[in-house]
Amino acid sequence: MNGLHHEKKIISLIKSCTQKTHLLQLHAHLLCSAQFHNPAVFLPFLSRSSLPPLRDLSYSGRIFSDFPDPNVSLYNTMIRAHSFSRDSAPTGFLLYQELNRLGISSNALSATVAIKCCTKIRSFSNGIQIHAKIWKDGYLSDNLLLTTVMDFYSSLEKGSEACKVFDEMSHRDVVAWNVLISCCTRNCRTRDALSLFERMSTNSNTCRPDDVTCLLALQACGSLNALEWGEKIHTYIVENDLLKAKSVCNSLIAMYSRCGCIEKAHDVFKNMVGKNVVSWTAMISGLASNGYGRDAIAAFEAMQKEGISPGDQTFTGVLSACSHSGLVEEGRRFFQSMIQDFKIQPNIHHYGCMVDLLGRAGSLDEAYDLISSMRIKPDAAMWRTLLGACRIHRNIPLGERVVDHLVELKAQEAGDYILLLNIYSSNGDLDKVVEVREMMKNKGIRTTPACSTMELNGEVHEFFADDVSHHKRKKEIYEMLEEINQQLVIGGYVDDGVSCGGVHSEKLAVAFGVLMTAPGTTIRVAKDLRICVDCHNFCRILSSVYDRKVVVRDRNRFHHFREGRCSCGDYW
Repeated sequence: MNGLHHEKKIISLIKSCTQKTHLLQLHAHLLCSAQFHNPAVFLPFLSRSSLPPLRDLSYSGRIFSDFPDPNVSLYNTMIRAHSFSRDSAPTGFLLYQELNRLGISSNALSATVAIKCCTKIRSFSNGIQIHAKIWKDGYLSDNLLLTTVMDFYSSLEKGSEACKVFDEMSHRDVVAWNVLISCCTRNCRTRDALSLFERMSTNSNTCRPDDVTCLLALQACGSLNALEWGEKIHTYIVENDLLKAKSVCNSLIAMYSRCGCIEKAHDVFKNMVGKNVVSWTAMISGLASNGYGRDAIAAFEAMQKEGISPGDQTFTGVLSACSHSGLVEEGRRFFQSMIQDFKIQPNIHHYGCMVDLLGRAGSLDEAYDLISSMRIKPDAAMWRTLLGACRIHRNIPLGERVVDHLVELKAQEAGDYILLLNIYSSNGDLDKVVEVREMMKNKGIRTTPACSTMELNGEVHEFFADDVSHHKRKKEIYEMLEEINQQLVIGGYVDDGVSCGGVHSEKLAVAFGVLMTAPGTTIRVAKDLRICVDCHNFCRILSSVYDRKVVVRDRNRFHHFREGRCSCGDYW
């Protein structure tokens, strides 16, 4: 009896260890008392040394290799310990192979932790070997294991395989549904993600959405600019008392901001209890992207008065607010304060905001010098930001240097050459325009048609530049666009569609909005590229002539058109 009591006391001491020195002392004691290789003691000792928070793989690996006849539980512990990082995951998979090679009967947990190793190292071939063994061993009723397999396929962008696993599950719990929805959002199947949420939320489904499901669905809404869907999910959240979770409130703020409905985002923020740095950052970033630069700065200052210190993402938000609103001196001040007062080292996003801020303001040389002085290597997105500024300010020499940098990175795209072509065109250098076009033709560089989307009655409609051939109302859309153009000309609009490349996708989306919605209804459009000057003028004048609010989300920001004016102040 005393021996059993001593054993329990030792196990309790092992589990309470928070420092390796204490664990080593216990190791020495167990060796002296010949208790170290007692399986009941060794398993918790191995777990404590190999798993977080201590997680010493070298030490735990040595004691594991010295243990005579390790069983499946010890192997599972070591495989799990190696599944936490990409560097150690290959060893975890080798341990799984060793377990099977030695003839030790593996179990569902063995497969679960081994498949996590495959996910970390993105090894499809090893993963399907484990999946085949799962079938062979008959573990098809283990939900935890199968959801881990789904997540593996999802992370490798094998969405159809993940769906097959889901369909074959005998009992689908909320975790399985969430993994499938996550798979859809991860693989750009956002509409499917929302359809799955709708299936879950019907009364006939015994497995109802939880807070994680709502987070994933709200992310899909923000990506699709699907405000109607977002409002439905918000209603579900309220009805099912899920607003208590801060993460849900933060996601609602982000969703409404990404759908251009900053008033509703602010309502959620205002009524939220216990705002944290994520909440404030979501609100600041939402205000920034929707063109409320001064309000974003005011929120940034209010956050600090509440005793909440900004994080690196908060500074990304406030710097982008300065960039979108042309607040150059304020941006410089926040950038310096971030480094000096808050001891936050600038990352690629902070530098990107500053390059955008300086470039838009015409300080192109300062922006270039900032990139050159960075302690981190500039990425292609940063050079493209500067190239866009070169187009705005018609700086040919710097634009050519920037394209050279993109060529060095092997990251040049058709859009980069189009920007350079526009710089030459705006300066009247037609020979260079012809040269760039010829070079693009010889290299086989083709532009991908821009896409705009609009949500109507829960359905997301897609429109491509010069093409609505797939749309069932294409004839009516073009007729409406022709009628709109006639009305806008009276209002002062000059159609520049020919020189900017035909009928752009956002014009088709707006025409569809006017066609399908009642007068006075807000038209909301999302575009995957930056809105051009012609389309900006089109939407601005339409908002006045048709007395409509038009909200366009382009790749960089929102444009709220109302009564012939835009929230960007024609600064974008």
